[in-house]
Amino acid sequence: MRIAFLGTPEFSVACLAELVSAGHEIACVYSQPPAPRGRGQDLKPSPVHAFADSLGLPVRTPVSMKSPEEIAAFQALDLDAAVVVAFGQILVAEVLDAPRLGCFNLHASLLPRWRGAAPIQRAIMAGDAVTGVQVMRMSVGLDEGPVLMGEQVRIDALETAGSLHDKLAAVGSRILPVALAAIERGGARETPQSDEGVTYAKKIKPAEARIDWTRSAAEVDCHIRGLSPFPGAWFEAPSDKGPVRVKALLSRVEDGDGAAGAVLDDALLIACGDGAVRLLKAQREGKGAQDAEVFVRGFPLAVGTALA
Repeated sequence: MRIAFLGTPEFSVACLAELVSAGHEIACVYSQPPAPRGRGQDLKPSPVHAFADSLGLPVRTPVSMKSPEEIAAFQALDLDAAVVVAFGQILVAEVLDAPRLGCFNLHASLLPRWRGAAPIQRAIMAGDAVTGVQVMRMSVGLDEGPVLMGEQVRIDALETAGSLHDKLAAVGSRILPVALAAIERGGARETPQSDEGVTYAKKIKPAEARIDWTRSAAEVDCHIRGLSPFPGAWFEAPSDKGPVRVKALLSRVEDGDGAAGAVLDDALLIACGDGAVRLLKAQREGKGAQDAEVFVRGFPLAVGTALA
């Protein structure tokens, strides 16, 4: 089919690669505009943009798909279908209605749970046991369209947003070409989403990242893993030079009792409001991520130290 692909982050790259391998004609790739990245904060293309450039595919990076000029340009592509994978912009009805067969979205959750911007992080933060990816027909409402195909993925005890991202990207890139083949031959079965169990995965705000040790160990553990590796759940530890910000990047729940935020042993067991979490990986400001045993050699935290 002649399709447009709309995507931005690394999660979307494998999907674009599979659609190219499947023989679809990529009329145009849409991605978010280049943004400041890296230490120098130079403007750099998104992962999808860079990958499309490497294949010689035409790329457009509109600030908004709502402008009359962008709508007209999209309509002029004469598409059979459009595929959206974490593009990062809302599409208006004129865009959704332009392709002959419609617009289809690969979403990283089991809809209607976790509609919205941050489904991978929110699933872990909520303590979900399973999540998945689904292909749906897009509608004007936020992630409300009927589902064509999907697959469940288990969330393991030490799962982070980073590891779950990679799992879901692999599954999504595998099922997306299958769904498009069914759409092309007219054999795709569309199942409306349930009106029950709707939740929204709001964008992660910086203020959410600070760890609240007064919460239960299970909640703190999910919070840490759900925000790892980015933006990283953090706390402050005392030092001779003042408070040091530390990101907690991996943890597990263990038995332990003490004042919330107190260090319970010399291997990063931290008391919570109920129970304790053991930090397995951490990162000081200005340092790289380290396994716990390496971290404490360079920045020991004495038993009884209060973390904030």
